[in-house]
Amino acid sequence: MINLYSIRPKGFNIGNDVIYLGLNHFIRNAFKENFNVISLPATSKYESHKKAGVSSQTVYEVNQFGHGLIIGGGNLYENGELEVNPIALKALEKPTMIFSVSRGKIYNKALELVDRTDVMSDDKIALLNQRADFSLSRDKATHEHIRQLGCDNILGGCPTLFIDEIPQHLVPIMESDRTDALISVRTPTLMSIPVVYQYDLREQILGMIALLREKGYANIKLLCHDHRDIPFAASFSEVDYLYTEDVYTYLTYLRNTRLNLTFRLHSFIPCLAYNVPTIKISYDQRAISMLDTIGLDDWNINLLKDDVVAEVKQRVEHLKELEEKKAELKKSIWPELRETLQSYSDKFAHQVKEQLS
Repeated sequence: MINLYSIRPKGFNIGNDVIYLGLNHFIRNAFKENFNVISLPATSKYESHKKAGVSSQTVYEVNQFGHGLIIGGGNLYENGELEVNPIALKALEKPTMIFSVSRGKIYNKALELVDRTDVMSDDKIALLNQRADFSLSRDKATHEHIRQLGCDNILGGCPTLFIDEIPQHLVPIMESDRTDALISVRTPTLMSIPVVYQYDLREQILGMIALLREKGYANIKLLCHDHRDIPFAASFSEVDYLYTEDVYTYLTYLRNTRLNLTFRLHSFIPCLAYNVPTIKISYDQRAISMLDTIGLDDWNINLLKDDVVAEVKQRVEHLKELEEKKAELKKSIWPELRETLQSYSDKFAHQVKEQLS
C-alpha cells in the first residue's frame, strides 16, 4: 500500500477543503490504484497538537512510513500558514511535490501592492522549491516570484476549476436552502485592506442586496466560509446566512443557487466548474492573479479601485458574456491548465513508484 502524506491548510476556511478535494482528484487519477493519503496541518496555530508543517516530527514520520509528500494546495506561502524547519527539510528522503500553492501581495493605504507582514521569507520559499521534485504554482504572480528566486516552478492553476469531474456526494438540500443569489462574504476585519475600505463594505453589500432584488433575485442569502464570518453576516437583518463545515453541503449550496456574488475565490472557481453564474470581487493580488491565470481578469471587480455596486450591476445585466468567455476558455487556457495538473501528478506518481521498486 502506498502512503502519501499531504501537508495542507487546516484552518477555518472551508475553501481549503474544496482545494483538497480537487487535489485528491488529480492524485487519484495519477496513481490508479489503492493508496492512503495521510493529511497533516501545515501549521500548528489552529490545532491542539504540535505535529504540523515541514517539521522534525512530520519529516521523520514521512521518511518512516510514507512514500511521497505533497505540500498544498492553498495560500501556504503567506498568513504564517506553513511552518518549515530547514534542517528537517534537508533530511526529507521521499519524492515531494508542491501542488497549487500561492503567494500574493496586498494593497497599502496608497493602493500599491506590497508584501504582507506575515509572508514566508524568500529564503524559505527558495529552500522549499529547491527541495521539491515538482513545484506547481497556483497563479501567475506566484509563478513569477518563485522564478525570480531562481527556482524552477510550473504554472498549474487551481484544481477546483475541475471539481465538476469528481463524483458528487448527493447531500439532501431543503427547499429553504435553495437561493436565487448567494453573496459569499468575508468579515471585513479579516480582509487585509485599508481600514476605510473595511468600514465601507457593509454599505456596499447592502447596495448589492438592493440591486439583486431589483433585478428579480428575491431569495438572497449570505454564505460564510469561516465561523469568524458569522457575526458580520448576522448583522444583516435583511437577509439570512448559511454556514457549514461539511464541504459537500457547501458545494451543494453553490450548485443550488441562480447566482453567486463572491469575495471568495473558492466559491467563484467551483461555480465556474458547475456552470453557476458567478461574479468575483477581489481585494488582493492572489485573487486578481488567479483570475488572470484562468483568463477572466476582465470579469474581475477590484474592491479598492472600482465602483463596486455599479460594476456588479453591469455584470448582472451581462451574464451571457461570462458564458461566452467560458466557452472560449474551455477550448484554450483551461485544458492546458488541466493537462499541467494531471501530467505533473502523473510524474510524481511515477517517481514514487520508481523509488518503491
